[in-house]
Amino acid sequence: MRETHLKIFSGSSNKALAEGICQSIGVPLGEATVTCFPDGESFVKINENIRGADVFIIQSTCPPTNHHLMELLIMIDAARRASAQRITAVIPFYGYARQDRKDQPRVPITAKLVANLLVASGANRVLTMDLHSQQIQGFFDIPVDHLYASPVFFQYFSTKKSSNFVVCSPDVGGMKMAAAYADVLGTSLSMVAKKRTSSTTVEAINIVGDVAGCEVLLVDDITETAGTLTAAARILRDHGAVSVRAAVSHCVLNNVAYERLKSGLLDEMITTNSVPVETRGLPITVLSVASLLGEAILRINSNESVTSLFKIKGF
Repeated sequence: MRETHLKIFSGSSNKALAEGICQSIGVPLGEATVTCFPDGESFVKINENIRGADVFIIQSTCPPTNHHLMELLIMIDAARRASAQRITAVIPFYGYARQDRKDQPRVPITAKLVANLLVASGANRVLTMDLHSQQIQGFFDIPVDHLYASPVFFQYFSTKKSSNFVVCSPDVGGMKMAAAYADVLGTSLSMVAKKRTSSTTVEAINIVGDVAGCEVLLVDDITETAGTLTAAARILRDHGAVSVRAAVSHCVLNNVAYERLKSGLLDEMITTNSVPVETRGLPITVLSVASLLGEAILRINSNESVTSLFKIKGF
């Protein structure tokens, strides 16, 4: 099918990633004014003609989450009113994803609300990566292309895995993800049973599997306070783990997390640039997903399948 003229724009949440995506596929980043009025209201102006264009708007809904989400909605509306043929919201990190169900009385399902807002603003499709819950794809009545950061991690680990490597899930909910990593890396699998005592505090209570004398890799989709990871690392070391590293798709780190990472319980934190990450002199390795997202954008623009992006090289 004929390709539609491709235009890529970026909000203010992660412009470095947007520039990396454009550089990886040889497409210039579109000119847009994204700023705020003195009272805090967001203002957007697209500074070039996009009539009939295939528009991709790159914006992670990382902190300040509400500001970046509103900015994304306004950019989509601006593109719709400028007569773009198709608008794809490229959301490397989908905020509010953990609020995907009613687990208490009288609480919202905010992940669904955000989906409704994106559609109402004029998005025709969504491109995202490593959603906290797979079912969020079903919250949309428009196409959703869901990518995984795992190929980027696997390429990194292809030179680092050893004979005593063990993949570990830091909680029960992450077992499926950990099992997929263990299967590809050809390692054994373990799990840490935890008990959450507050929104920022976690207590690890037991380990399923043998980790004595092993190099352990914890895998998770998101961390904010690093409480789950550091609690898991502590009990793993108590059970004889030689080293503990963590691979996390989205590191939305706050000051509490940085203080916990200073403890040295984790030998290395490996993450992606789906959100901006400060290393602050800590052993944090940031892998780029720009080429992965860039290739997906090209394939969506030319109406090709994105399935081959899930193929893993080196294994």
